[in-house]
Amino acid sequence: MREIVFDTETTGFKPSEGHRLVEIGCVELVNHVPTGNVYHTYINPQRDMPEGAFEVHGLSEQFLSDKPLFEHVADDFLEFVGDAPLVAHNANFDMTFINAELKAANKPTLPDGQSIDTLAIARKRFPGAQASLDALCRRFNVDNSSREKHGALLDAELLAEVYLELIGGREPGLVLEEKKAAEAARNGGPVTPRRARPTPLPSLITDDERTAHRAFVAEFGDKAVWLKEASN
Repeated sequence: MREIVFDTETTGFKPSEGHRLVEIGCVELVNHVPTGNVYHTYINPQRDMPEGAFEVHGLSEQFLSDKPLFEHVADDFLEFVGDAPLVAHNANFDMTFINAELKAANKPTLPDGQSIDTLAIARKRFPGAQASLDALCRRFNVDNSSREKHGALLDAELLAEVYLELIGGREPGLVLEEKKAAEAARNGGPVTPRRARPTPLPSLITDDERTAHRAFVAEFGDKAVWLKEASN
């Protein structure tokens, strides 16, 4: 299963008030494992940068002046995203801006049903608790020490870790196996099945311990679950 965790930076809060996208960052997950495949671009909003927005992400009008217009990166963005579920924190905000830019560029918009909102998931799992990205990083011990300002790609990478914790987390061994499978699938190579041990490991239970356990189980009669398991 392929998913895209993404984040945006903007000049303000509402496209309807003339605000524009200035940065998009996406992280690809396959079977809930980051593949290392990312999409990132800065965008020239063709307008001034309000002081409040600059204080959030540090992207100045001068810095963005030579960056591509959204219409020039829209096809690359859509190709990267495809029909994968889009995971975002406060997804309605990001989807509203993305779709406003796509519409202005005469490109197909993305359906709201394609998005997954980690903010809604966090509020449902932890009612009344802080649910900002920073708060969730603290809750799940995700290192966000490099997040001095908001940045779309960095925030998408942090959100990917938070998202995986929100949906239940994974055992380290399973993560490794899934990562190998995802890398093999992405590179078009075969997935090597896990090999069985040719010779079983010797039992760590001594004969005296085995005898004592059998005597203990016998006290429960013929219906003891251990007897059923031993006969299988």
